[in-house]
Amino acid sequence: MKVFVAGASGVIGRPLVRLLVAAGHTVSGTTRSVERARQIEALGAHAVVLDVFDAAALMKAVVAAKPDVVINQLTDLPDERDPAQIAASRAGNARIRTEGTRNLMAASRAAGAERAIAQSIAFVYAPGRAPLRETDPLDDSEAQRVTVEGVRALERAALETPGITGLVLRYGRLYGPGTWFDAPGGPGPLTTDAAAQAALLALTRGAAGIYNIAEDDGALSIDKARRELGFDPRFRMP
Repeated sequence: MKVFVAGASGVIGRPLVRLLVAAGHTVSGTTRSVERARQIEALGAHAVVLDVFDAAALMKAVVAAKPDVVINQLTDLPDERDPAQIAASRAGNARIRTEGTRNLMAASRAAGAERAIAQSIAFVYAPGRAPLRETDPLDDSEAQRVTVEGVRALERAALETPGITGLVLRYGRLYGPGTWFDAPGGPGPLTTDAAAQAALLALTRGAAGIYNIAEDDGALSIDKARRELGFDPRFRMP
């Protein structure tokens, strides 16, 4: 299967590319960095250096790759857990979820992709009775407004692009190599390994829709992901 990974050099993108290549898929992956492109190539994938806000360049790359499946692992977050940098990055991350996803889905449709898998987040639900499910409302408070608007735009684009079966993976709070936490840092944690495995499973499993992807600590219901994707939060990279 041909797979196009947007954001292939990120903390989930790298283990995901490893899993995809090991499973025998032909993988193309994007990055904004020439140095990180070398890392993607070293994993056995074809690297494409571009900015997803350049709609024409992204269109050209996706159409050339002719993917069966497109995986959106795009983020725009600081490498370190600096509260000031995190606060400043919210608008940029919302933009990549909104404009970047819109560009990616338009390119996916033009390329004839049949399926799209998108990274979303599971820690923007409105306060409610745990475990929170995919049908529960998101937090519309002013504090979360920018983030939630970006999440909604991303999810609509992934789920509503004509001709493409869209799956949204709402990831829990990531921990592990390359993240801000070495150990679980709050409710609904998730390792980058298990996050990558969920995206691999979604290549061929699961109907269109939204799936909570997290460890089973009681904060989030992951019943749907277990049942339809075969998701196991205990997965670790070999």
